[in-house]
Amino acid sequence: MTRIVVFGDVVLDRDLEGTADRLCPDAPVPVVDETSAVERPGGAGLTALLAARSGSEVTLITGIAADAGGRRLRALLDRCGVELIALTDHGTTVEKQRVRVAGRSLLRIDRGGNGRLGSTPGHARTAALSADAIVVADYGRQITGHREIRRLIGDCVAAGVPVVWDPHPRGHPPVSGVTLVTPNRAEAEQFARQTSGPPGGPTTTLHEGLTGVATRAFALRATWQVDAIAVTLGADGALLVNGEGPPLMIGVDTKIAMGDTCGAGDALAAAVGAALGEGVGVVSAVEIGVDAATRFVAAGATGNLTSAHPRLLATTDRPDLQQRIDGVRRSGGTVVATGGCFDLLHPGHIATLQRARQLGDMLIVLLNSDTSVRRLKGESRPAQREADRAAVLRALECVDEVVVFDDDTPVRALRRLRPDVFVKGGDYSATDIPETATMAAWGGIVVTVPFVDGRSTTRIVDRLLSSRGAQREHSDVV
Repeated sequence: MTRIVVFGDVVLDRDLEGTADRLCPDAPVPVVDETSAVERPGGAGLTALLAARSGSEVTLITGIAADAGGRRLRALLDRCGVELIALTDHGTTVEKQRVRVAGRSLLRIDRGGNGRLGSTPGHARTAALSADAIVVADYGRQITGHREIRRLIGDCVAAGVPVVWDPHPRGHPPVSGVTLVTPNRAEAEQFARQTSGPPGGPTTTLHEGLTGVATRAFALRATWQVDAIAVTLGADGALLVNGEGPPLMIGVDTKIAMGDTCGAGDALAAAVGAALGEGVGVVSAVEIGVDAATRFVAAGATGNLTSAHPRLLATTDRPDLQQRIDGVRRSGGTVVATGGCFDLLHPGHIATLQRARQLGDMLIVLLNSDTSVRRLKGESRPAQREADRAAVLRALECVDEVVVFDDDTPVRALRRLRPDVFVKGGDYSATDIPETATMAAWGGIVVTVPFVDGRSTTRIVDRLLSSRGAQREHSDVV
């Protein structure tokens, strides 16, 4: 399991959801009737939560105040499966409350403030130096300016631990030598202005401003003395400056609708850190991060988080998926679903998917998440991350949508989507298939299609491992 250590400033986020259908009689402002309230870790806490959701083993090193907000943060982080190493914060917990109606924020109320931070606990050093990757989530408070923390991050850089640094305009500059810094466009412009005066060039559109973005990225890379800079551009993806070569433009899936971007930077940093921790190169890691952030936003961003189920946030459902399903049904069509790991896609998978699509007018693939695959197949699997497996599936003409699920079976996903037909590959009787009773609850059916004989991801993986072992033995003999 990949071990991620997150450094940064933690915040207690609270969303108050309500309805507004009238104005206040003494002022022209809406009256919001509260319907629900959700609390979650914010700031670096959100980054840690998202990294934990990806299946990584996560430790968060941050300051925690000894007040009610700090106690609540400790409980939420523990619920999310995040280990906490806390510096004593002699101030009060920073709390941010958003008042939201119909998924849109009307007002944000901030309170609290950090006091002086205590010394770094001794076991923080052990955790950081043994990590597979480090993510620094700077929220302009104190952690990134803490002398002991900066020295520790520098030691991690010297030890070869990859470090992703998500900066903040009110924070401190990255420690020199970090692997990747991920400012957004506005932050990059502000940092460039702070270091070298007003930026040149227009920034009104992507194409007009791309030269300016690249210029600032090259300048910041030299000023900060870091390996790479990825300037995030919202719906346009990210521009990566990695060495002295030309910048690389990393786009997004244009089929995904963008919405509330709150937390997108945290999603990107967490995904990039996890990828680097698994040994993925910087370019591929940023591609993975852009994809993760895009899907996080499309799924409702932080609005899709609940304090009751913090590990279930940000499924890869597109926000319009239910509308598309309803549209197929209104036109008299049939919605078909199938499920599996689809690790190392092979002809047997393709045959199953094509046959499933022939049974209806829309095919939804329910894809086991990385965490689910590890439970089912062992720690050596999957061979490909869920984002990559989903991208390959979405590229197939016969697949209309992919939904990732964390459970061992797709039963909960089926209950949410309620397809008309669920397709299983292989030889089963109705009593062998656990999804049969689930589908019957709304009149759906389960059908099977034959596997293509001799095709198996496990066999492919075993064959590759055997071939690699044979090559090593031959090399040893020679």
